[in-house]
Amino acid sequence: MGKTKTTNQWENIPFKTETREILNILIHSLYSEREVFLRELISNASDALTRIQFELLTNREVVDPEVELGIWITCDPEAKTLTIRDTGIGMNAQEMSENLGTIAHSGAKAFIEAAQTHAETISDIIGQFGVGFYSAFMVAESIEVISRSYRPDETSARWVAHGEETFSIEPSEKTERGTTVIVHLKEDAAEFAQEDRLRSIIRKHSDFIPYPIHLGESTEPVNEQSAIWRKQPSTISDEDYNNFYQQFSLDMQEPLLKVHLSVDAPVQMYALLYVPASPERSIFSLRKDEGLKLYARKVLISEYSKDLLPPYLRFVDGVVDSEDLPLNVARESIQSNRVIAQLKRVITNKLIDSLKSLGKDNPDKYIDFWKVYSRYIKEGFATDPEAQAALTPLMRFPTSKSPDGWVSLEDYVTASPSHQDKVYYLLGDDVRLMASSPHIEAYKAQGIDVFLMADPLDSFVLLKLDKYDGKELVNVAQVEAPTPSTDPEEDQEENAEDQERVERLLNRIRSVLGDRVSDVRSTKRLVESPARLVDADGALKPELQRVYKMINQTLDEKPKVLEVNLQHPLLIQLGKAGAGKPTTRLVIEQLYENALLLEGNLTDPAGMINRIQELMSAALGDSHD
Repeated sequence: MGKTKTTNQWENIPFKTETREILNILIHSLYSEREVFLRELISNASDALTRIQFELLTNREVVDPEVELGIWITCDPEAKTLTIRDTGIGMNAQEMSENLGTIAHSGAKAFIEAAQTHAETISDIIGQFGVGFYSAFMVAESIEVISRSYRPDETSARWVAHGEETFSIEPSEKTERGTTVIVHLKEDAAEFAQEDRLRSIIRKHSDFIPYPIHLGESTEPVNEQSAIWRKQPSTISDEDYNNFYQQFSLDMQEPLLKVHLSVDAPVQMYALLYVPASPERSIFSLRKDEGLKLYARKVLISEYSKDLLPPYLRFVDGVVDSEDLPLNVARESIQSNRVIAQLKRVITNKLIDSLKSLGKDNPDKYIDFWKVYSRYIKEGFATDPEAQAALTPLMRFPTSKSPDGWVSLEDYVTASPSHQDKVYYLLGDDVRLMASSPHIEAYKAQGIDVFLMADPLDSFVLLKLDKYDGKELVNVAQVEAPTPSTDPEEDQEENAEDQERVERLLNRIRSVLGDRVSDVRSTKRLVESPARLVDADGALKPELQRVYKMINQTLDEKPKVLEVNLQHPLLIQLGKAGAGKPTTRLVIEQLYENALLLEGNLTDPAGMINRIQELMSAALGDSHD
């Protein structure tokens, strides 16, 4: 890039390769919504004003400390020029070279790919990829940028680009703080030198910019600029809320939830909060960090305040404005300020209440939220004991009756039979496998629903959530299923079974499986399956086992117990088969690995396939005989 000169000689500096590619796309292509360039330039001016406003909170040794913070736009139809001037933080020559002459490689590459595949929506993606300034080249023959930094010892500079190859920087005579952008319009862009056209664009895209935008000779701002969060919700339309959110964040997706607060006690505050459609913040987003914008009487105190919400709600975006915060509050003392603690408590409670209401009033939209943000809510439940009672109603899980759905604890209990005194769950890795798990067969047979908890974070939740509505949460893999009263004759018939034959079969299975299992025993918990694996006596609870594995802690795992269903045809046949029959060992091995497969713990699928093929060959041979 090279350093700029301090003489009156121009210095030609080549644009970076990626930047030239972007300029080539914007200069030589025609897009239908070229007006967005003005939105981007105004947004840049607004950012510069916010930065100087923030600087002025602690530093008055700046150029023009008393000058009005605003944006002035003028146009000249005859000269075909458009000028945007702000009194923001300004730039020196080196900053102009860095900020206007290059763009992050990743941002450039992503924009180029998006422009090639989504050319019809170029106006939407410009703001998302950090190339807003360059969008002016859609309408410009050339662009001049004249700027004076806020630092008293800096000199002003002038940046000029006539095309896509190079830009030039020279000293400037500008004395007042801020930046002026002069766009020399193309012949086919003359409309952007008309005040009426500019006024409509500003009102469409930049009405809620928090600084006055003056157009032409008018002393009255053309934009509304009022703090929308201080208005009465009844006076604001959904379109207004969405427009503000888009201008505020440059996120073109509609937010999942908005919460507009006006509170007088215990602390006076206004807030407008949004839950974005996605928590993933692109590196090209305007939001560079977590936290809410904190205002004191409409003056920005903190760009990204992390003290207004607990960590598990860090995905929330928006603004908070309080009359009770002093304007001169030191940045380092914000965290310990009593008002901040009150604000945090109020905002957190209101947000959680709004999410609860969304779950009741619009279940489908709440599920959209839950699919995206469940890990944050579970994180809060697991790490913040004081939040557990408030967050429990937000939980949703699939169940054996609704493996593709999401059921709350309240709905589960409401739908349960009156005599059911427990909440049942099963831990696993795959809901599809869990829905057909042998562990839930006895519950299915009795019409009892079982929560299927396949999210790794569910284990952390279960360490804290042991009861709901007075009902204990129990793992169906560890307890006997509730059974209806049985026929005495049936019991007598079972008691008369040949125990010696049963023990002989169990010993045969033990001898084949060896130390891969702690024991082999019969069970009456199975209905359709021939076998299942359960934890040995004294083993850690399943949720603890999973937590240990997730945090890479050494776990002394005991081999599991294989429980078999002696009433299953396969076990009956196995009991009749001779111990020396070649397929007997294969069947026992397969019985064990089938159970492993249903637990999601099969480690040798190739070996299983070979064994199945041997059994198939043997079956065909028996059929032939």
